[in-house]
Amino acid sequence: MTTTNTHVTGSARLNFAKAAPKVFRALIGFDAAAREGLDPALVELIQIRASHLNRCAYCLHMHTNDARKAGETEDRLHMVPVWREARHFFTEQEQAALALTEAVTLVADGGVPDEVYAQAAAHFDEQELAHVLSLILAINTWNRVALSTAKVAGTDERR
Repeated sequence: MTTTNTHVTGSARLNFAKAAPKVFRALIGFDAAAREGLDPALVELIQIRASHLNRCAYCLHMHTNDARKAGETEDRLHMVPVWREARHFFTEQEQAALALTEAVTLVADGGVPDEVYAQAAAHFDEQELAHVLSLILAINTWNRVALSTAKVAGTDERR
């Protein structure tokens, strides 16, 4: 078995991209399709919030760096985990997307409340909402891939 991922404990885990290349390419395609038509800043906020909630350091590091490269401010990046207490940093549309991200990511804790869904639906047309939901599903999948294969923060293999 060929592995390249080493957890801080030193145990090697599988390289998902090499072990399941068709699945990995399908995830990349799903992720790319989910982003279509969405504001890149919103995409990163969603990915950052889900990665916080899932405690995925690998994805959090990757997406905060991507957000900075796209022009995101440090102030807003620092406020993502506490966005409800710092609403003035985010538009109403971003707040609706962050709330939906939390509900979908933590779906086992109580589903997606009608009011959270309705707020998102008020800020996105049907196609945009489908893309926001798809992006939330994609980042949750990526978080689970990174966590279960013990990806190490700071080792972004895209570069």
